[in-house]
Amino acid sequence: MPSSLLPVYRFPVILWAIVAVGLLLVIGSSFDALIDMESRWQTSEEYGYGYMIPLITLFLIWQRKDKLEAMPFTGSWWGAGLLLLGVLIILIGQLSTIYTVSQYGFVIALIGAAYALMGWAAFKIIAIPLLLLFLMVPLPGFVFNNLSSQLQLISSQIGVAVIRLFDISVYLEGNVIDLGVYKLQVVEACSGLRYLFPLIALAIIASYFYQAAVWKKVVVILSSVPLTVFMNSFRIGVIGVLVEYYGIEQAEGFLHDFEGWIVFMACVVLLILEMWILSRFGKDRRPFREVFGMDFPEPTPDEAPRIQRGVSPHAVVGLAFLALGAAGSLGLGGRDEYIPERPEFVTFPDELDGGWRGHNKAMDNIVQDVLKLDDYILADYVNGNASVNFYVAYYDSQRSGAAAHSPASCLPGGGWRVESRNRIELNGGLPVNRFVISMGEHRQLVYYWFKQRDRNITNEFAVKWYLLWDALTRNRTDGALVRLTSMVRPGEDIEVVEKRLREFASVVTEPLANYVPD
Repeated sequence: MPSSLLPVYRFPVILWAIVAVGLLLVIGSSFDALIDMESRWQTSEEYGYGYMIPLITLFLIWQRKDKLEAMPFTGSWWGAGLLLLGVLIILIGQLSTIYTVSQYGFVIALIGAAYALMGWAAFKIIAIPLLLLFLMVPLPGFVFNNLSSQLQLISSQIGVAVIRLFDISVYLEGNVIDLGVYKLQVVEACSGLRYLFPLIALAIIASYFYQAAVWKKVVVILSSVPLTVFMNSFRIGVIGVLVEYYGIEQAEGFLHDFEGWIVFMACVVLLILEMWILSRFGKDRRPFREVFGMDFPEPTPDEAPRIQRGVSPHAVVGLAFLALGAAGSLGLGGRDEYIPERPEFVTFPDELDGGWRGHNKAMDNIVQDVLKLDDYILADYVNGNASVNFYVAYYDSQRSGAAAHSPASCLPGGGWRVESRNRIELNGGLPVNRFVISMGEHRQLVYYWFKQRDRNITNEFAVKWYLLWDALTRNRTDGALVRLTSMVRPGEDIEVVEKRLREFASVVTEPLANYVPD
């Protein structure tokens, strides 16, 4: 039969109705999580590209319209199972009031619904465009925070190397670049994530259009990470040079933002240049215009016979799963997160047992904005010649990405080198992380742990597990980070400092329990 006479499959009205109702059900089940996701796109520059991902997915599916029209939809029980899994994840996210879980469940449910309706042969045609939807989901808060901290350090180090190429004297302490007259802090906004996330998404989309060997596609995607880190570091270095010669204004306002835009566009150009170079190597060498092109669907022949697609049992069962999920979501809709009543840290006692007297310190507003905490105490407690810095960051809710920044990531960002780290138990069985840190001639001993509801936890990943578990079983996600720090004076034995921190921990835990509820 001539290709022009191949049958074309069409959706009957009943099937369009099933698709429309199913889409409304899955959106309704995840509505609060989707609103939160859109809010993150709007307020966070790192995720501003999220608006484009659904549109790009729709375009890529439309691009394959002619191929889909020629494929029968056989349905798949595996797809129905994947859809059910997505629905369950949405409900777990709603039950736990952790939006990120529901957001991932939403994407899984959409992919499962398409697989259940189409069957593998047709589904694989649009599998990659659908998988792109995962790119629109913001990362969990603790992953984002750790990644940001590491990138700040790397960007600072490479940026300083760039500054030194211009024979400028510069000193680096963690993520603080000291030029003598001026100090530049590589904060979270300068970590490069606002370039990294959209560039990775762009690299994945570009590799989809890049008609080359798989290894070349992988190289393009993986190279977007070091490319972004290097270009962001180069930008930091250039800012340092400009500040040195022309003043601090070079690191502020419109010029600072314009430099960021230039860096991102340079990354895009370098990514295209990389694909052009790769197209000239290997057995599949072709001109760039042939390996990187955008095809459009062939028009449907008027004379081709039309066949109405049938309503498969897979589609009906999938719709039933979505209906059950929507019903379950509706039943959980009135479940508000429980936030326990507690006194604010402003009332925390200045005097503790054993003669410890405290003096509160204020945290900079910019730091508070980054930490996204709901309450905190930062105070120096003194007992004779002994001094301990006491810090607690408290969160009413940790469901929307707000979470304690682990000292394991933040201390190196402040310029401290970790000499040793281990887990110990204090008197009474309190588990703590023990760090010995140094910066130049200064040394400190640090204890920290996470007070999460009625648990004292030292492992960051265990914190996230119990966060989900307690959200499910107790409808609570409140918690705190507790940190004790004491300076090791020149010539002072570390055991003396150890005794000091243990003594302070023994007297502070009882009053602290009133401010971080079990």
